[in-house]
Amino acid sequence: MTDTMEYAAEAADPQLLSPGEGARVLADAPWKRLAVLGDSGAEGVTEAYEGYRHLPWAERFIQEMRTVQPDLEVLKLGLRNLFAAQVRETQLAPALEFRPDLAVVFCGGNDMLQRHFDVDAVESELSLIITPLRESGCTVVTSGLFDITVSPYVDERYRKPMSERIAAWSERTKQVAERLGAVHVDLPRHPAGNEEIFSTDGLHLNARGQAILCTEIVRSLGQHLRSR
Repeated sequence: MTDTMEYAAEAADPQLLSPGEGARVLADAPWKRLAVLGDSGAEGVTEAYEGYRHLPWAERFIQEMRTVQPDLEVLKLGLRNLFAAQVRETQLAPALEFRPDLAVVFCGGNDMLQRHFDVDAVESELSLIITPLRESGCTVVTSGLFDITVSPYVDERYRKPMSERIAAWSERTKQVAERLGAVHVDLPRHPAGNEEIFSTDGLHLNARGQAILCTEIVRSLGQHLRSR
């Protein structure tokens, strides 16, 4: 079976970049050093989905970036189960030492899953991660969250309170990005949010969801480039 046949659903997905579109969108991308910081969202924890390449968003994004920056250097620090404070404590220093000119920061999701979620404290941690990166001249990408509670794999008892937390944290992340001049990916408004994009663990994106996330990062960066 050829790759074209095996990944026919991905090739036909209207939510994804068409062949060559990523290179066109990122044609003027100046970035040569990419750092990825965060929790399982940054790590790209996922599972297979029929018709799509089994790749996390970061691997897809690196492929897109290397169409315009073949010598792109990458530092991937994302690690599952970390709270936002732990991301700052363990990943910020090595990220700054790497001297990235582009960084993607995804964290806060594990804090949100705890019995008590102090959204102000987690917002402060996110700001403490992004601020020194921005002060170093780095372009930073953040993202809101798809509402995982629409997934059939989430316990009905937790859907309403968790949906409220997801909305609150997504809005706070957007506000931090706006305040600090980061590029924000507004996933809560994405039309695929009610489609089959979630893993069966009830927490993460499947391979299709990862592909959509990558597409939206590329598009958001393209819009950023055009607005400069």
